[in-house]
Order: sequence, then C-alpha cells, then structure tokens
Amino acid sequence: MGKSCSAVRFPPVWQASEGGLLMLGGQLTTEWLLTAYRQGIFPWPVYDGQTEILAWFSPDPRAILELDQLHVSHRLQRRLRSHRFQATLDVDFRSVIAACAEARRPDEGTWITPHLAEAYVELHRLGVAHSVEVWQEGRLAGGVYGLALGGFFAGESMFHRERDASKVALVHLVRHLKSRGFVLFDVQQASPHLMRLGATEVPRSEFLKRLKLALELPVSFTDPNRVPGLARNPQFADIVP
Repeated sequence: MGKSCSAVRFPPVWQASEGGLLMLGGQLTTEWLLTAYRQGIFPWPVYDGQTEILAWFSPDPRAILELDQLHVSHRLQRRLRSHRFQATLDVDFRSVIAACAEARRPDEGTWITPHLAEAYVELHRLGVAHSVEVWQEGRLAGGVYGLALGGFFAGESMFHRERDASKVALVHLVRHLKSRGFVLFDVQQASPHLMRLGATEVPRSEFLKRLKLALELPVSFTDPNRVPGLARNPQFADIVP
C-alpha cells in the first residue's frame, strides 16, 4: 500500500453522532487504520456497488465479548466434540475475508469493499490482521478475522457456509486469545447473534480506558518466531495438514 500523503487526523470520539459516525473521508492506508484502531475508531465504508464513501465510527455504547463469558450452547459443545470441523490459524486469510465480503442475500450489499479487503490483506502481511479458518473435508466452511494490537483484538467479521462453522471459529479464536494473554475483544456493535453468544455493551469511555491498558500489554497473537502459515497452535485440536 502507498504511503499516506496527508497527516492522520480524527475528530475527538465524543463528537461522533448518535449512531457512532465520526467522520467521512480519509484513506485506507496502514497508517490511517492503525491510528484509528488505537483510538477506538474503525472503518465502515458505504458502498452501493459503484460509489464508495469511506466512513469512520466510534459508537457509544461499544460491544465487547468478555473472553470468559462466551456462551457455548450444549448443541455447539456437541458440534465441537464431534470433530466435524477442523480449525487453522492464519492459513488462508485472503479467502476468509473474501467470504466475509460476500453479500448474505442477493438484495444486500457489503461493507467490506475491495479497497477495504486489500487494506486488511496488507495488515495481515504485516502481522497485524489474523484469521481463523474452519474446514470441513478440506473445504473452507467458516471463519473469522480481525486485528491484534497488544492485548487488544478487534473482531471484524465472520462467515459460515455450513451450520455452526462461524461459531466454531469464534470458539477457537476466544480460546486462542485467552491462551495468548489478550484482555479485550472488541466486536464493535451488538447484534442479536452476538448477544446470544455472550457479547455485552459498555460505555465508550470504559471501552477507551480498557483499550489503552490493553494496547500497552507485551503480548502477541502468534509466536513472533513462527513461520507464517506453517505454525500449528496447540489450542487447535484438529488441524488440516
């Protein structure tokens, strides 16, 4: 990605609208994205298939998933024990984000624009963005991706092609974050689906305080000495070879 040609400047987050909209414009460069996430801001472009408007949000309240409060139903527990799915870490980031970008229905658009997807692919190349892939018989069945900064993880999107595959990905992600010492899992805005999985809302002021502390933690999403795409995480019981 090219370097930013202008200084990265965001308004104070308290100036965000009731819906969380903070500003329009800016650039999808690494500098802009990392500055945004460190300030509790995330991009959410408006895209109608032709016109793309870059928008930045900082909602109040903020939705988070406490790492010790993930709700795993009895049915999902049985699914995990069945070994029907296999999970990997950072094996096929590009395919995960491409699947997340697919419209859920023919009459729906997507907020993961081609430009945004490429921006996250670049962050993945730099070791900031990560994915969990869930496979069934060698085919990608579900997954989740997001950004890791210090002890902070910003969950961006997940998808499934088989029932429960995205939930399986989330369970593995939460287990991994806990094992690596993360303390804050941001899911941005609450939805009925996330709330059923244990997400909760906190005031933006509380979120920002926890974000500051999380960013200062000397933890990492993966072993910095690993070879990208090859390392196996012991928390992932089943790994596709």
